[in-house]
Amino acid sequence: MTRYLLRRLGHGLLLLFGVSLLLFLLQQAAPGDFFTEMRLNPEISEKTLQALRDQYGLDKPLPVRYARWLSSVAKGDLGYSFAYNLPVARLVWPRVENTLLLSVPALVISWLIALPLGVLAASRRKGWADRLFSAGTSFLLALPDILLALVALLIALRTRAFPVGGMSSLDAESQGTAARLGDLVWHMVLPVTVLVIGAVAPLLRQVRSSVAEVMASPFHRAAQGHGLRNLTLLFRHALPAAANPLISLFGLSVGYLLSISLVVEVVMGWPGLGPLLLEAVLGRDLFVALGAVLFTALFLIAGNFLADFLLFAFDPRIRMES
Repeated sequence: MTRYLLRRLGHGLLLLFGVSLLLFLLQQAAPGDFFTEMRLNPEISEKTLQALRDQYGLDKPLPVRYARWLSSVAKGDLGYSFAYNLPVARLVWPRVENTLLLSVPALVISWLIALPLGVLAASRRKGWADRLFSAGTSFLLALPDILLALVALLIALRTRAFPVGGMSSLDAESQGTAARLGDLVWHMVLPVTVLVIGAVAPLLRQVRSSVAEVMASPFHRAAQGHGLRNLTLLFRHALPAAANPLISLFGLSVGYLLSISLVVEVVMGWPGLGPLLLEAVLGRDLFVALGAVLFTALFLIAGNFLADFLLFAFDPRIRMES
């Protein structure tokens, strides 16, 4: 197991290296840098701009800058923000926590919905319930994530049942711990709901497809012939047999959910990685953009690593291959 997991961890580290290198190359290909627009300000001299470029190492060749950044990352430092003149870690860590506040509950809820509904839909193949299920998931898949977020904002504005933007009320600091926690949950309801709606449709279809394939297999028909109850067949035999592709899907769903989360955070004003990344990209704040993207890639790697561990634990074929 250790050898297998170390190999998968090495693949994840190579992915992080490739993402960071690609971002550096894209930044080099784009004209100008963070300090280019400062030339339009007559109060800032060219000598000052050159000194700033020297301070941040922007006058060095790309390989030298990338090697310096990798050296700082090895020491736990992600560089400095041009705009805020602060360590990137101090800017990114609070946003990472805020993104996880949305993504983790949405991931859990979407799987809790997808597993039972997908299994029940597979048990009623070619019936009216299955056709209704297919039409509903197709409709959800066709809806853009940004449209879901905008509709949720419109509902919140019209009904005033939920807050619009932010993660706390203005008077939250003066309240007690329980009241602040309730206020946070109240602000989370709308964005988490949008994330669940956006993520649950592909999960439902995959669960239904995997379980339906197992139900058509000879061993499942043999179990039916023994007179087992339908729910026992579905949840104690068909679902465990379909676990292999579903565990692999779990790792992919983490990345898919994060991609939705970044868009939803921007639209709904949630102070997570999404708004910070958008601001950094538009402002050419290179190291902040690198830090935000690396953390999203790290979440994806962590999800796939967990899926690999579960596959190794539950699938004897992978243990034999490794």
